Amino acid sequence: MIEVLKGDITKIAVDAIVNAANTSLLGGGGVDGAIHRAGGSAILEECRKIRNRQGGCKVGEAVITTAGKLPAKFVIHAVGPVWTNGHSNEEHLLSSAYLNSLLLAADHSVRTIAFPNISTGIYRFPKEKAAEIAVRTVRGFLAENREIARVVFVCFDDENYALYAGLI
Repeated sequence: MIEVLKGDITKIAVDAIVNAANTSLLGGGGVDGAIHRAGGSAILEECRKIRNRQGGCKVGEAVITTAGKLPAKFVIHAVGPVWTNGHSNEEHLLSSAYLNSLLLAADHSVRTIAFPNISTGIYRFPKEKAAEIAVRTVRGFLAENREIARVVFVCFDDENYALYAGLI
């Protein structure tokens, strides 16, 4: 089951929320900063441990931490690509960020997961193209895997909400 909500991903009660992280895993602006602020220091502490162990998180990949003070159990930190006019494999990397998040969720017995609109803020990925990639990737995963029962796309703005609602 796939649904779309307009709201604040830090307030969604699901097993895991996905963070649109950067490669450093140390927080940033947008949804990344909001998740770190709302979840508290436990998230950053685990991100630092991951960073010390593996040097951060590559574009298109994902790692998992506690959700700290958030209503979710886990935060999956997915690193989407910066848009460079489609010349650097951005579409594949964005799809990989969604797919690797779903695989990690399934490995941790996550049944419900909420995604933000990865890469569409300061990374400038075209919103319509990003929405199509996100929905296509999630549908493809759900067609072959039954571990995850509910996927929620949480849109912070009206434009993304309209795009996702039109695709679901």
